[in-house]
Amino acid sequence: MAKESMKAREVKRAKTVAKYAEKRKALKEAGDFEGLQKLPKNASPIRMHNRCKLTGRPKGYMRQFGISRVMFREMANKGLIPGVRKASW
Repeated sequence: MAKESMKAREVKRAKTVAKYAEKRKALKEAGDFEGLQKLPKNASPIRMHNRCKLTGRPKGYMRQFGISRVMFREMANKGLIPGVRKASW
């Protein structure tokens, strides 16, 4: 499980990215790179980090499912993910 503070930090970054999205787009189209530099660092979507929706784990994230590989394996073993059968794991 990820620390609550780390999860909260990611939520805060997501809000900042959403807040400055239009402004970033306008500055990029205008070619105003000095204006882009004056925006907060966390306004860039590159600084977002993918985390498992269930555990908050940052590593082994599977974009297609939005969860980590560990949770995927547990859910597949329980039969919660349709179309997935255990092979040799």
